[in-house]
Amino acid sequence: MVRIALAQLNPTVGDFSANLDLIVEAAQDAYRQGARLLITPELAVSGYPPEDLLLRPAFRIAAERTLTQLAARLSAFDGFYAVIGHPYWPGSGIARASSPPTHPACYNAASVLHRGQVIGTYLKHFLPNTSVFDEQRYFARGAQPFIFNAAGIGYAVLICEDIWRLHVAQRAADAGAQILLALNSSPYHIGKEAQRMAMLRARTQKTGLPIVYVNSAGGQDELVFDGASCVLNAQGECVARMPKFGAGVALVDIDGAAPDFSIRGPIAPAIPIEAEVYAALMLGVRDYVDKNAFPGVLIGLSGGIDSALTLAIACDALGVSRVRAVLMPSPYTAAISRIDALEMIRRLGVTYDEIPITPVFEALRSALKPALRNAMTSSIDTVEENLQARIRGALLMALSNRSGAIVLTTGNKSEMAVGYCTLYGDLAGGFAALKDVSKTWVYRLAHYRNSADTFALRNFIPERILRRAPSAELRANQRDQDHLPPYEILDAIIHLYVEENRPCPEIIAQGFATEDVMRVARLIKANEHKRRQAPPGVRITARAFGRDWRYPITSRFVENATTQ
Repeated sequence: MVRIALAQLNPTVGDFSANLDLIVEAAQDAYRQGARLLITPELAVSGYPPEDLLLRPAFRIAAERTLTQLAARLSAFDGFYAVIGHPYWPGSGIARASSPPTHPACYNAASVLHRGQVIGTYLKHFLPNTSVFDEQRYFARGAQPFIFNAAGIGYAVLICEDIWRLHVAQRAADAGAQILLALNSSPYHIGKEAQRMAMLRARTQKTGLPIVYVNSAGGQDELVFDGASCVLNAQGECVARMPKFGAGVALVDIDGAAPDFSIRGPIAPAIPIEAEVYAALMLGVRDYVDKNAFPGVLIGLSGGIDSALTLAIACDALGVSRVRAVLMPSPYTAAISRIDALEMIRRLGVTYDEIPITPVFEALRSALKPALRNAMTSSIDTVEENLQARIRGALLMALSNRSGAIVLTTGNKSEMAVGYCTLYGDLAGGFAALKDVSKTWVYRLAHYRNSADTFALRNFIPERILRRAPSAELRANQRDQDHLPPYEILDAIIHLYVEENRPCPEIIAQGFATEDVMRVARLIKANEHKRRQAPPGVRITARAFGRDWRYPITSRFVENATTQ
């Protein structure tokens, strides 16, 4: 029997010392339990994605030094092999590629460490350059398979995108591999695991080889890596699967001889989709706050559904002691909004402040009146609405400056898409927990959080918040649906237009009103300047506003309702 270890790690980009310790601790744990082969995620040494840090000479030196130190520390484990993901610059350091390149470039690599030495290095073949990926900016391509022998088994190393390409896996099989090891830093989005499993099953069926798939688990800026590392046998059956959204080590036993290996490991249970998305949001918030060393977070709590869900995510991710709520009622804040916000605070035990904004609001209106040629009247228009939002933003940022806590904005994807948000107002902050969460998903997650038995405290979002019509409460009797299509329609159009990149005529053909579709498309185009200035936020869909949405602010292109 051969025991291997899957190290589902949460490295931090550029924290070489901490990443080194993570790998060594995983190796110690695995070795103590009888494993003699450890597989880490893609770029575990540096964290993923390092982006333009790869262009810094000091980063290169630190990466190379860390790999050398890692080889030395793992040499204490007799007979132990470790497959380590790292950036690689040929001609320096201890790594040596199986087929040395002809020019000094950077490669996304994986080296096998054994007895203090690198016995071989694999260079990633395919460099994704779509969606959130920009690898062709930094890396050169490898071209040769790499197979090493450990305990009588031939293992082929592949990195992330390579396992999605059949011919790369097939070349490894043709070169004599008996098991494929795939190192990954594969970002999460809804439905991603199903796509991965379908692809992995197709690979096993074509190659006839088992696959060991190891993924990172953690947050990095907008991205969340969900883990869910797994092993498939030669028949395409999942024989081991690690939990989602958590770091750890899983041990897998391999018995018998190729091609009839018997492979056994722990299988984590599947979780509902709402639990999965909520866990992704928690992890994204926690790692952004912790990895950037913020002491805690500030949240403007309005008594509405978005801030209620943001408060819940923050408390679950960080603990109540690191969360501070701020109530900022205006003349248009409904009494029940304040009551519901205070009830949430009471149920959770969150520290809070209450700062009425009416005096500041009236002072600003008075100050602006001469400059606006006395156009400030008793009626409320966009100027007064935005003043209120910007006062709240200024207050939150002042508290942030004093405490060091980061402001979590509370806007959702539906609002971001159509510009139903205020620059330097509710967009003011450091991180947006709900940036990629549509309004319909906000309600779905709030209902889940109230009923989930995995949390000690349930039902702390008051039922009235879930039932009330959403409102910005910036003028009397205001409702979101006075300005926007119903959210179930709006979100469906946004999903098709933004996430699936469907043309307007095709969306209209699905039964949506032409007026609604064209209006939403116009609003999305007109509000690109706001999204460019919005804080980063957790990505949970296949196309979020941020890394994988790159549209010009200045553009005269207009979509037509009838032609594609």
